[in-house]
Amino acid sequence: MDFVKRTIDLALKNVEEGGRPFACVVTRDGEIIAESPNLVAQTNDPTAHAEVLAIRKACEKLGTEHLTDCEIYILASPCPMCLGALYYCSPQKVVFITTRKDYAPHYIDNRKYFEFDTFYDEYCKPMDQRRLPMVHQEDKEGLKVYERWSELNNK
Repeated sequence: MDFVKRTIDLALKNVEEGGRPFACVVTRDGEIIAESPNLVAQTNDPTAHAEVLAIRKACEKLGTEHLTDCEIYILASPCPMCLGALYYCSPQKVVFITTRKDYAPHYIDNRKYFEFDTFYDEYCKPMDQRRLPMVHQEDKEGLKVYERWSELNNK
């Protein structure tokens, strides 16, 4: 099976049905384990990106949070959230079909704090200099959650 073509077809079908132009296919040993289009528009869930949804399905199906023996096909170079998810599940390989430069004339992300072209510069700034207001509010009780996790898991 041509997984690049499958990814493109899935994204195009999503566009035809009113969704956004993104899709993801997760494979292992030449078989599709999971796939999903981007469902943000359909669900009003800003985290319902194709990669996140397909990774979630694949991990559930395989009973693991690691996709180290899988290949993941995506229509576009990943956004920061999806890139984080891809790193976290650690697939054998990620194949992306279009670059941001390729699709920029046709698709724009217009979020209040997020502009794809400048996000990585924004991410490198200290937290107090970012566009997204973030405040550190320390509470010593918060550390007890991690201490308890360590007690239960580091035996």
